[in-house]
Amino acid sequence: MAEKVLGVIARSKGAPVTVETVVVPDPGPGEATVRIQACGVCHTDLHYREGGINDGFPFLLGHEAAGIVDAVGEGVTEVAPGDYVILNWRAVCGQCRACRRGRPQYCFATHNAKQPMTLEDGTELSPALGIGAFVQKTLVAAGQCTKVDPAAPPQVAGLLGCGVMAGLGAAVNTGNVQRGDSVAVIGCGGVGNAAIAGARLVGANTIIAVDLDDTKLGWAREFGATHTVNGGTTDPVEAIRELTGGNGADVVIDAVGIPATYRQAFYARDLAGTVVLVGVPNPTATLELPLIDVFGRGGALKSSWYGDCLPSRDFPMLIDLFGQGRLPLDKFVSETIGLGDVEAAFEKMHRGEVLRSVVLL
Repeated sequence: MAEKVLGVIARSKGAPVTVETVVVPDPGPGEATVRIQACGVCHTDLHYREGGINDGFPFLLGHEAAGIVDAVGEGVTEVAPGDYVILNWRAVCGQCRACRRGRPQYCFATHNAKQPMTLEDGTELSPALGIGAFVQKTLVAAGQCTKVDPAAPPQVAGLLGCGVMAGLGAAVNTGNVQRGDSVAVIGCGGVGNAAIAGARLVGANTIIAVDLDDTKLGWAREFGATHTVNGGTTDPVEAIRELTGGNGADVVIDAVGIPATYRQAFYARDLAGTVVLVGVPNPTATLELPLIDVFGRGGALKSSWYGDCLPSRDFPMLIDLFGQGRLPLDKFVSETIGLGDVEAAFEKMHRGEVLRSVVLL
């Protein structure tokens, strides 16, 4: 029987979000319902509210979440009621060309729930990233549920569902940072600091954090940056080269996603080095680089989508590392809030006052 719960809705472009009644159906074949315990406030949710993803209003926001499986539909074997899970937006299909080639982290046909959640008047909702987790209970494809150790608090575990995984994976998976490498990260919000934490985790020797905000640079130090550069007062490219023997960094991660920072990343890397773009660009942004520099500098220019993660592999491992005290996921949580505080959290995030506000339910 369908259940009525409360959730955070973006009804129109740029309008403040509202807490409204959401109707959640029973899970159908291949689906699961999850009672949400915690959900992080991510920039992607703000992009949805601003119409920067698509115009499929109204949106049920939230996607960076952990909770307890409430019920499962026919044919579901990977999770069961009572399981503690992190929700993911890469439920691999196992059949697309990427999956058939043994690269499920690039799956081109990820699963979402088939049934819609609705408002009380029957209006269908578009769940953010196919999840919709600023809500007391949500409906997802069963493959979007990744079981992890329940000893990890939900406000910590849920962060792996998006931002922390995106940043950490940009360093470890996409950038393939190795022991002894030099790494520069441009943009030290949640994603950028997760990249710094990932670089430290795998043994990078020099980790350079770049931002315009000294507060964020202070956070970067806590996550493992060995050097910090305020890009408002110092040329980041020259500073990164100076800190790497005049060569540039082995891997430069752009966690901002604007043309200016990408150009900085491009020229701040060593010859044959790697640039990783993990910051989400504005759809209208364009980039111009001399083609001879693209050719002559060699190396690799990569984009990192969801940190090139495989949730079934990466989430349990990273939760175990947190439990061992080797990955400080708890440091990303700036505050815990209620469903009615999401709009205020967007403002704090926009002003750069928090790494993550996390909704507790």
